[in-house]
Amino acid sequence: MIRKDKNAWLWVPILYFTQGIPYVMVVTVSVIMYKRLGISNEDIGLYTSWLYLPWVLKPLWSPFVDLKSTKRNWFLGMQLLIALSLLGVGLTLPTNQFFITTLACFWMAAFSSATNDIASDGYYMIGLSEKKQSFFVGMRSTFYRLAMVTGEGLIVIFAGYLENYYGDNSKAWSITMICAATLMLLLTVSNFFSTPKFESADPTVKDKPGSFGEVFASFFKKKNIGIALAFILCYRLGESQLVKMAAPFLLDPIEKGGLGYSTEALGKIFGTVGVIMLSLGGILGGILISRDGLKKWMLPMVLSLNIPNVLYAILAFTKTTNIIAVVATVAFEKFGYGFGFAAFLIYLIYIAEGKSKTSHYAIATGFMGLGMMLPGMISGYVQKWLGYDGFFIWVVIAALPSLFLLKYITYPADFGKKIKKSDG
Repeated sequence: MIRKDKNAWLWVPILYFTQGIPYVMVVTVSVIMYKRLGISNEDIGLYTSWLYLPWVLKPLWSPFVDLKSTKRNWFLGMQLLIALSLLGVGLTLPTNQFFITTLACFWMAAFSSATNDIASDGYYMIGLSEKKQSFFVGMRSTFYRLAMVTGEGLIVIFAGYLENYYGDNSKAWSITMICAATLMLLLTVSNFFSTPKFESADPTVKDKPGSFGEVFASFFKKKNIGIALAFILCYRLGESQLVKMAAPFLLDPIEKGGLGYSTEALGKIFGTVGVIMLSLGGILGGILISRDGLKKWMLPMVLSLNIPNVLYAILAFTKTTNIIAVVATVAFEKFGYGFGFAAFLIYLIYIAEGKSKTSHYAIATGFMGLGMMLPGMISGYVQKWLGYDGFFIWVVIAALPSLFLLKYITYPADFGKKIKKSDG
């Protein structure tokens, strides 16, 4: 048996960079690609939001990943499947039925990516000692964010360059997706060679709290779970719609209410300033909660998630295309999202407290995904009905349910606060 923590400096960065690539391709890059290929905002919002479903449902098949084969075999298999799915997107883009075929390929990538998340996180916990798990959590996050920069930034910039070079968006995105598939294949091979074999495929004695049905039922028996789930579903009600229409707004021509930015410019803004500010917001949020506890920062963080969305409404009303104004809007919105999301994650951890914590956290994150998926599905229709200016006003108003429910949710005031070791 290989000792724990072996080669962690090598495999942790590669594994979590690999985990981030398919997520950003499915959730973010697909939106930009479809917009550049002439798909309507209604269809983009509806169909790309459906792609969240695997992350909503992954708690249902996570026990299967635990029981069959090894985590390493699972994530290597899923990563190969993701590479093939992205290749399928690239090869079918030039066809007449590209929207249906590429969505099918993205669906396969989404299910594979959600399963890869389960296996990778499980492998991380098995392959590292408890001390090293805490030590490497920052590196996990950093390389996952680097994957976001690669997807939202470098890959989109590359697609924009090819659009200009060929004058054919379909060909440009086809080549881009084939290159993304190649990158995913290289990362899969890298994980094959870098990840040690910590596990055995033979059945082992597992510490189970009971049947999955019992675990699932016990989650819904928690005190005030109804209010808690309503809060989870409403927390990102505005942001979940904005995130689907922000890229179309920047890309649409001015005569359609957009700002007329190029794909390349969008990649530079979202993939650099956007990801950096998102990361800084998340880091600051985590530091402040660990210092003061969740209660002090819950309201400011809910507000920080929603108030910056006003800036998008101002852009839409004024039709301002000034690069400084646009970059500042994206920067504030992303920072506010990262800062506000820190409180959300800590609250989800609180909801999962007690027996079966891991399974309950998976269920809570499933509801989190549902809170992103359902509003995103209608975002394109709301945008068409209200126009971009009215849509962004609606996004701001959508913050009200979470602010209302904030009065009724309960949690310890100092939850999340770092405990000082003053006594043995």
